[in-house]
Amino acid sequence: MKTYSAKPADIEKKWVVIDASGLVVGRLATVIAMRLRGKHRATFTPHVDTGDNVVVINAEKAVLTGRKRDQKVYYHHTGFPGGIKERTAKFILEGRFPERVIEKAVERMLARGPLGRKIMGNLRVYKGPSHPHEAQQPTVLDVAALNSKNVRI
Repeated sequence: MKTYSAKPADIEKKWVVIDASGLVVGRLATVIAMRLRGKHRATFTPHVDTGDNVVVINAEKAVLTGRKRDQKVYYHHTGFPGGIKERTAKFILEGRFPERVIEKAVERMLARGPLGRKIMGNLRVYKGPSHPHEAQQPTVLDVAALNSKNVRI
């Protein structure tokens, strides 16, 4: 018996929409990363993008457990000597782009390379309840129903 290896032409991508309101960021990110990578399918192939397109809405209502909202720090470097900068999760969530918390959590769960960058292109995160992808007829994935620990209210 031969090992099955999916080819890019054989992949049928689905669209999935996830409502992030009240969901724990880390647990949500693991579900999203698995869906983007395609590991939920029997036809998973490591070197091919076999995952779905994921749309996340209400990103501003996602929850961090414990004291992470105040204590979690995101670092970036400007490229100049002594140019390390930091922002807390609270600053980002209350700022202009709260969806970046979910994007960074998912991005850091995927491989860093050409395939990982391609897979990140299949993720769309919106801070409000509306999204422009209704024409793709996305199916709703209820992450809260998967595990009781996924929700904090």
